[in-house]
Order: sequence, then C-alpha cells, then structure tokens
Amino acid sequence: MNTVVVVGDVAVDVVAAHSGPVVHGGDSRARIALTTGGAGANTAAWLAWCGAEVALVARVGEDAAGRQALEELTTAGVRCAFTFDGEASTCCVVVLVDDQGQRSMLPDRGASARMTPDDLDPALLAGAEHLHLSGYVLLDESTLGAGLAMLAAARDAGLTTSVDPQAAALITDPARFVEELAGVDLLLPNLDELAALTGSRSAASAERLLGAFGAVAVTTGPAGASWVDRDGTVSVPAAPGACVDTTGAGDAFDAGLLSAWLAGKSTEDSLLAGVRAGALAVGRTGAQPPR
Repeated sequence: MNTVVVVGDVAVDVVAAHSGPVVHGGDSRARIALTTGGAGANTAAWLAWCGAEVALVARVGEDAAGRQALEELTTAGVRCAFTFDGEASTCCVVVLVDDQGQRSMLPDRGASARMTPDDLDPALLAGAEHLHLSGYVLLDESTLGAGLAMLAAARDAGLTTSVDPQAAALITDPARFVEELAGVDLLLPNLDELAALTGSRSAASAERLLGAFGAVAVTTGPAGASWVDRDGTVSVPAAPGACVDTTGAGDAFDAGLLSAWLAGKSTEDSLLAGVRAGALAVGRTGAQPPR
C-alpha cells in the first residue's frame, strides 16, 4: 500500500462543552477536555484508523504539547514527519461546543504558522500515492507559499492531490484561492466553504469549480454528501447517529472518503465511507478517532 502524505496543523485542542449561551463578562459552566487536534493531525489519525498508510508533515513546538502529539499520533499508526520549532509553541485551539454539538474555534497556530517548503522531505513523496493538504495552511499568508510549493512538489512526483478549504470565514479572496489551486484533483468543501467559493450553497454550484479541480466532494451536513465531476453528480444520505461535537467531522469525512477512493472504490462507496466516518466523529468529544 502506498503512503498518503497529509500536510497540516497539529494542535492541542481545549474543548469546552457549555450548556446554554456563554455569559459575556460572567461565568458559564462547561465540561472541558484536552485532546490532540489540528486538521492535519485529525485527518492523518482517521486515515490510519481506516487502514491507510499515512505520513503527517507538520511543524510543532519543542514543548510538551508537541512531544505528546508525536507520541499519541505514532501510537495511532501515523508516521510523524515533524519539524520541531524552538522559537514557537505548538498550535493551540480553544473549541467552544454548544448544547447542539456545534463548535466555534479560537486558534493560535503557533509553530504551524512558521511552516516552510523544506518541512516536506522529498523522500516522503517517493513512496507515496497521494498528498492531502489542509486549507488552514493556505489561508494564512505566512504558510501559503509553503502549501503551494508542497502541492507542486507532489504533482511533479506524480502524486494525486486533495485540499480541504477548512474555513469559509477565512476565504477572503475566492477567485485567488481557486486560481492558486488549479490542478488539484479533489476539493473537499462543506456547504459554507462551497458558498464562499461559488456564491451558492447548492451542491450543484460545484460544477463551476471543475475548470480548476478534477472533482469536488461536498459535505452537506444532515443531507449527506455529493461528488461532482464532469460525469455528473452522485449523492448519498448522511449516516445515522447522535451529534455530540462537530469538531473534526470534516477531517474524518476526508479520511474515510480518501481511504476508499484511493483503494479503488466507486464514487458512491467512497462517499458512504466518508459520511460513516463523519458520523462517528460527531458522536464523540474531540476530533480524533476511537483508540
């Protein structure tokens, strides 16, 4: 089995599940958990959980959080190709989860915001089949160049590529985003990100992106997911399950879909694998798969 290379953030997630609205200037009771997170780490861990061979390229601090993430992800079956930064701390994200399971994030990217093209060892690409890039790398000017350089290196090495846009609110120049990513094989937005790129929350609007991307796989929340390419659109319903915490649901979907797609499964089966992983993710606190 060839390796999937994932590029993205590794973080400490401080997950605060609160009941009722947060009281501005006051106190709100919450259940708090510290977990390994970051979109890159989440996707890589779920890929390993799905049975894929995966390497994770990330920059972390020379601190306890970075060492703990290395240990936990290695135990989960991820090959960690980390750069340890002595001048910045490991990324930290405060995640506020309401009683509907919806999350709001307050990220400090820390060392992740200092990623460079040299953080990707070219030797990793020699035995790899696919490179998946978290959009957070592209949505920060400090790491945009590194992300684009890594995508180019992967294409030059003959790998297929995918990108998850990750954060609709951070896509401030949609035309530039699409132009810079032209040639990526698979884009993996949710409906908010699709709307930021096309102006529409209809999965059909993904057709407008096919001039730049080989295919677009859209997660449509409770409605499931759709795959749009030049052959048409395939849609599947969401998998059943309770919603406890939506943190990392998209990362789990990406991993489920990619593991099936790269194994040669049909478009429909790949989507189903994605929504099953996503449903499992929202049914538990934190963004990592079960151990």
